[in-house]
Amino acid sequence: MTVHGDVAARLTGRAISGERQLSGDLAEVDLDDGRVVVVKRSDAPGAARAEAAGLRWLAAAGSVRVPVVHGHEDGWLVVDRVVEGRPDRAAAVRFGRDLAALHAAGAPAFGAAPPGGPVDAYIGLAPMRNEPGTDWPRWYAGQRVLPYLRRAVDRGTLRSAEAVVVERLCERLPQLAGPAEPPARLHGDLWSGNVLWATDGHVRLIDPAAHGGHRETDLAMLRLFGCPHLERVLDGYQEVAPLADGWTERVGVHQLFPLLVHAVLFGRGYAEQVLTVARAALDG
Repeated sequence: MTVHGDVAARLTGRAISGERQLSGDLAEVDLDDGRVVVVKRSDAPGAARAEAAGLRWLAAAGSVRVPVVHGHEDGWLVVDRVVEGRPDRAAAVRFGRDLAALHAAGAPAFGAAPPGGPVDAYIGLAPMRNEPGTDWPRWYAGQRVLPYLRRAVDRGTLRSAEAVVVERLCERLPQLAGPAEPPARLHGDLWSGNVLWATDGHVRLIDPAAHGGHRETDLAMLRLFGCPHLERVLDGYQEVAPLADGWTERVGVHQLFPLLVHAVLFGRGYAEQVLTVARAALDG
């Protein structure tokens, strides 16, 4: 039995009947009762705790479906495996409705961490600090845009003269943000790779960077990296919680955060997208 199997046995309380290594940090483990779990390892301090807390917070809303968390310890996380099927239009509408209900479950503040989650969390491989705030434009600029802008400049991915465009947008956020909304309960890293279309006709969400934020941020990220049947997802969403007028013109504003994260992690190509989105938002 590998260390992944040892962790699965310890955190599920079941005997292990088989294992499949998916990567150095990821394995599927068969339990003796027929269930299959995924065992993940992260060396980033607090990452497993943050992911477990995020999944449990999303599940507590009673809307979107997420894998059951069996436990975490010392950088290890054990969750149920999701058996994937094919995206379909009916599942997309259900997902939209469920996502609207998740957002409506709310959060104590913008930037609020999930209960039991650390202040210093992650979005993918990038550190993400959950520092609460009450005013979304000020919080979004100070906690989600500018920290990653500074990192991109420090790494040479963005030039200082280019960063002025993003700084100018941050100054104008109170005018660009649209009507004030209460903090929503966000998945926080809602790109298509974290949206699994299960064989039971329901979507499962994985790998959250959960926090309190603006609901349009989750939707903007779905659009940024492509989501199957996105228009049907949005139809279902708007049935439950219509979006404020002008939301389509604000998509770029909400995409700045994930684009800057990707610029920090993956380089200049994403920096170019940051500048394109920022200029379009300012010109709009």
